[in-house]
Amino acid sequence: MATMSTDGAEAPHSVITFNPHDRRAFIGGSDARIIMGDDQDELVRLWREKRGEVAPQDFSQNLIVQLGRVTEELNRSWYQRSSGQTVTDIQKRVRHPVHGWMAATLDGIVAQSGAVFEAKFMLPWAFTEEAAAEKHMAQLQHNMWVVAARSAVLSIITGGGKWVEITVHADPLYQHLLLTAEKKFWRCVQSGEPPLLFGIETPRPRLAAIKVVDMTASNLWAECAATYLRTRAAHGEHELAKTELKKLLPEDAKEAIGHGVRAKRSKAGAVSFDPVEMESVHASGQ
Repeated sequence: MATMSTDGAEAPHSVITFNPHDRRAFIGGSDARIIMGDDQDELVRLWREKRGEVAPQDFSQNLIVQLGRVTEELNRSWYQRSSGQTVTDIQKRVRHPVHGWMAATLDGIVAQSGAVFEAKFMLPWAFTEEAAAEKHMAQLQHNMWVVAARSAVLSIITGGGKWVEITVHADPLYQHLLLTAEKKFWRCVQSGEPPLLFGIETPRPRLAAIKVVDMTASNLWAECAATYLRTRAAHGEHELAKTELKKLLPEDAKEAIGHGVRAKRSKAGAVSFDPVEMESVHASGQ
């Protein structure tokens, strides 16, 4: 039963245990990915599963899913050893206290920060952190909403022998769209009306800037880098000269000209400089 405050508003999030065996009774994190996805057939199949019309999908012969399951313990221990953090509440099953149809089975919670921990196995082909975060964004935002977490850690082992840690923060706009889509889907489950794709582009994931990128292969980077290095010293001298010229400009001067440089003071007091041809200066003075 939902907990309400005395004024009728929803109470703060808390964790409530539930029976995980009947997946028809709730929307979980993996369901959120389908609900926010772009596959109509997959969405309808999930709807039929929640209504008890078809059996849950059997992933026992899906190699990628099984690799994710068997590497989960290794993934978690690798994260703890590499980050110095501790993961608790492993495989804890919780339900949202207000929206009873929202639930999550957690890979864990990072004890020091309260972040949701999610372990994944991904293939290395064309792997990018942005694509990984986008693929799992719905599940992460769903699980964060269920337990009122402010961030999530996506710990990924790739088939290429690489481990990647991605931090994703709770996104209020994304979670609002997610909640709207899940409510709409759940109403369809209850009414028997077939669901349609949500059809709204969700915000792109915001990632913490923590990675180091090698730009050696970029020709444009090489060209701009060479220009930067070549002009760096001259730029420093240029800025120093402007500072000294400003000091030399009399406080009551609106404009000053000399040696090919004109200084102008604006009404707000800002001083700007521009080069001038001496002949044009002499001509204007005649």
